[in-house]
Amino acid sequence: MFRSLTEPTGRLVTVSLDGRSVELPEGDNLAVALLRAGHGPFRTTPAKAAPRQPYCMMGVCFECLAEIDGVPNRQTCQERVVPGQSIRRQDGARSTGSAAAPAPAARGTP
Repeated sequence: MFRSLTEPTGRLVTVSLDGRSVELPEGDNLAVALLRAGHGPFRTTPAKAAPRQPYCMMGVCFECLAEIDGVPNRQTCQERVVPGQSIRRQDGARSTGSAAAPAPAARGTP
C-alpha cells in the first residue's frame, strides 16, 4: 500500500492514462501522482504477465516502466507530471527500437 508523506502542491492538470482523462498535480513525480490517485499496476512482466508497480522510486529497479508520450520503457519515477501528457501501461515486453531514444553519436562525430 502506498502512503504519501506530503500533500500535492501543484495545480491539477489533465493527462491521458490508457486513453482516459485523469487529473494529476502538475510538477508532481509521475509515479507518486499515479499511486496517490490509485492507478496501478503500471506494467506486466513479459514472461508471466505478473503485475508490477513502482518499488524503489529512485530509478534502479525498473518496475515503474510505462509508455510516456509514445516512448516505451520510461521510468515513471524519473518523470514529472506535465499537462497533456499521454501515459500507457506496458503489458509484457516492449521494443527498444528507434522510438525509445535516438542512438548516441559515434565517438569523434558531431
